[in-house]
Amino acid sequence: MPENGSRITRSTSRLGKRLLSAALALPLASGGLVAGGLIAAAPASAASAASAASASTGPTASVTLGDSYISGEAGRWMGNSADGSGSRTGTDRAWNGSSYDPSSVYGATAASGCDRSDVAEVLGASTVAQKQINLACSGAVTANIFRAANGGQAFKGEAPQADQLATVAAQNNVKLITLSIGGNDLGFSNVISNCVQDYLVWYSYCHGSQQSAIDSKLPTAMAGVGKAIDEIRAVMSNAGYAQGDYRLVLQSYPSPIPRSAEMRYPEGGWTRSNTGGCPFWDADADWARDSMVPQISKALAGVAASKGAQFLDLSDMLQGREVCSTSAQQPTASAGPSATTSEWARFLDGGLNTTQGALQESMHPNYYGQQALGSCLTQLWGRSSGNYACRNTAGQDASGMYLTAE
Repeated sequence: MPENGSRITRSTSRLGKRLLSAALALPLASGGLVAGGLIAAAPASAASAASAASASTGPTASVTLGDSYISGEAGRWMGNSADGSGSRTGTDRAWNGSSYDPSSVYGATAASGCDRSDVAEVLGASTVAQKQINLACSGAVTANIFRAANGGQAFKGEAPQADQLATVAAQNNVKLITLSIGGNDLGFSNVISNCVQDYLVWYSYCHGSQQSAIDSKLPTAMAGVGKAIDEIRAVMSNAGYAQGDYRLVLQSYPSPIPRSAEMRYPEGGWTRSNTGGCPFWDADADWARDSMVPQISKALAGVAASKGAQFLDLSDMLQGREVCSTSAQQPTASAGPSATTSEWARFLDGGLNTTQGALQESMHPNYYGQQALGSCLTQLWGRSSGNYACRNTAGQDASGMYLTAE
């Protein structure tokens, strides 16, 4: 048990060192897929010219914007396995029998790192509209949403997402826009990296310093989220839409790790790092699960309320399905991955030399988690107003997701 603030180093296992390397190198993570095709990055001038189109023309469309938690990051993985070769006990969907092809899951966006997966949230809510359009990109911050003419920044070779939305809005009858943004403004990857280092090396807790970091960044991050919503509204208005012509949903983030009482690996020893891929102290896991995630969700709910957007609370979406949860398990040779027993979030794997896929996939809803997100969005579409939380039913797959009023 570490003493908060102590700087006592301890020797790490070989795999623990690789995990530390992974944590230190963990990039900001957080894709446009239109039923399989990439949305071209339209310049602001082209978007403005297209905005004269009527909002009622074209097929109906559901559009997602934002970061990795909605782009489809980690959709490659059906649970987690400590097996580092082949199909990783059936969990690696990119394995083709002889090699790994991430583009089979992320399409052309595997090369850019936007990682829009074939099971991204918008694709899992296919009954909402005739077309499902994913403009989100892994690693995006709020400035990547704004229009270029209003301070927006291009990202990974693509125009700001609001400028892309202008083209989509002109060519389609957009009915639903779902936004996930703000996590990278708050430095989620830095939180993970610092907490992993404190577990593997420094024998100290991270939650004190990381709480201060979140507190200091929260006002600016939420202001950015609010501006992103304003930018989306402006694009839609310029394209001829009234606010009643479409719905705008802001969603929060789920916790990928459980509270300490629900960790299946002991705090001492190396199973949390060597096997489980969840190298966090109990106190830090409790802080992340029960303090940080709810704090951010509450802040996002406040932004949604102030901007007239519907809010989808995902704080408890992965309850019992998190990395290292006692209610989930890793697949074995005799019992492969399963939507009812496997983890629904991607673990932090072994590091740079033995990494299973890309480090930016760590700590995101995986194949099963994204199917669950699609179910949440489908159900929310059936509720024309009000704010809701989405949760899972123990022992069931994505069909067991349900909403509760907030």
